Amino acid sequence: MLRINELKLPLNHPDHALRDAIVGRLGIDSGDLIDFTVFKRSYDARKKTAIVLIYALDVEVRDEAAVLARLARDPHIVPAPDTGYKFVTAALPAPGTPRPVIVGMGPCGLFVALILAQMGFKPLVLERGKIVRERTVDTFGFWRKRKLNTESNVQFGEGGAGTFSDGKLYSQVKDPKHYGRKVLNEFVKSGAPEEILYVSKPHIGTFRLVKMVEQMRAEILALGGEIRFQTRVEDVLIEGEGNARQVVGVKLHTGETIPTRHLVMAVGHSARDTFEMLYERGVYVEAKPFSIGFRVEHPQSLIDVCRFGPNAGNEILGAADYKIVHHASNGRSVYSFCMCPGGTVVAASSEEGRVVTNGMSQYSRAERNANSAIVVGITPADYPGHPLAGIAFQRELESRAFVLGGSNYDAPGQLMGDFVRGVPSKEFGSVTPSFKPAVHLTDLAPALPDYATVALREAFVAFDKQIKGYYKDDAVLTGVETRTSSPIRIKRHDDNLQSLNTAGLYPAGEGAGYAGGIMSAAIDGIRVAEAVALAMVG
Repeated sequence: MLRINELKLPLNHPDHALRDAIVGRLGIDSGDLIDFTVFKRSYDARKKTAIVLIYALDVEVRDEAAVLARLARDPHIVPAPDTGYKFVTAALPAPGTPRPVIVGMGPCGLFVALILAQMGFKPLVLERGKIVRERTVDTFGFWRKRKLNTESNVQFGEGGAGTFSDGKLYSQVKDPKHYGRKVLNEFVKSGAPEEILYVSKPHIGTFRLVKMVEQMRAEILALGGEIRFQTRVEDVLIEGEGNARQVVGVKLHTGETIPTRHLVMAVGHSARDTFEMLYERGVYVEAKPFSIGFRVEHPQSLIDVCRFGPNAGNEILGAADYKIVHHASNGRSVYSFCMCPGGTVVAASSEEGRVVTNGMSQYSRAERNANSAIVVGITPADYPGHPLAGIAFQRELESRAFVLGGSNYDAPGQLMGDFVRGVPSKEFGSVTPSFKPAVHLTDLAPALPDYATVALREAFVAFDKQIKGYYKDDAVLTGVETRTSSPIRIKRHDDNLQSLNTAGLYPAGEGAGYAGGIMSAAIDGIRVAEAVALAMVG
């Protein structure tokens, strides 16, 4: 099998054109092409009237060695890499060894559990929230009735925060071992459409993710794993001092203790009480950068035309996304984050008296608005004094947003033009906000620090040079976006992935500061599962 990269064809090419292009690129007779599959398909839309599809293809030909030898100088024709997943060990722990325990069942914890179960390790998963369908009922209830369940919401529960998102399945993390392919294959096995294996920016959407998470849970259970929902870990039990600290178990909110010497903390970026508990137990934690800002909504049709011109609406292209960045004159970087084409802005609160926003799309991406977080980068220098100071910083902004929105979980909002001009908004224009329960128009400037407000005002105008029409007077800003990533990092060793100062503790995924999104969290979960397995049999 050989791989052809960078094979380009017009957007609306006929089906036979791909086969013809392969034969031409390889310089072979049509009969020598045995079979081919699309490994990846992306597009180049820089010329809106002449959008090009770009293929990576795995191709089977007669006399492959001769073809590769003849085209050895072509960097885009190479032997196809082996992307199949291989377990790191076939051994099992000695009888009587306490089983591995995983805290959290978002994308990272889910894949830690799945990989360990597939290797025969029968892990125990502890999830503070509810099963995904019950959690969905609670979350939609909050959006409709303003009734917040602090243990079952956008942040907490089976599937993690990624369940109520755009379901993006791509990442920019380095992946030399092709763990990402394992993730995608598991998703397809659990009910995802096969197109996620080859489209350049695959996504699923909440409703499909719910069914997939249930299927993966069923496999973990069938392989001997155990999952306990509505089970909160209140304490980590550690023995020893200094360099001899070792995890020996966890204490649950019920008072029960569970022994383990291999504890994976995959708690997500909003488990603030867990972060505080780990810090109090002496686990090494440090502050890290994250970003703050607003959700911005435009008509999806405007973004489609801006990106694709006359090809807007093409089925292959789908709803257009965007990625923009501006370096403001005050030294701050402003950029788009978690862009959701054809989606909605959602209430993502997990603590009472605080308002947080996020973005979500269904698989169809058919809603009228495009939304994206537009955020300003901040560093620990902006919230100095304590490794957990970023948590207090987030809480302060979320509390401000609660008050600005009317103290009833409505989100504060403002029209883009009014925000830039510094005047409160009084009525919506052509863009109807999607946030539920509701958006309360006000002045958003007090929602963020002055340096962020200044940078955002400058950026919104500057973005119009990158996407003509982006600076739209009645585009809607909704506040606040504070959970772009974890405000802390629970540092770990590069080799065995255990905590710097606590053996047997495996910080994992987004909450620990090692991922940012479904795909990177799942990949980190595979890495951590392998490290746990090797430690348990080594």
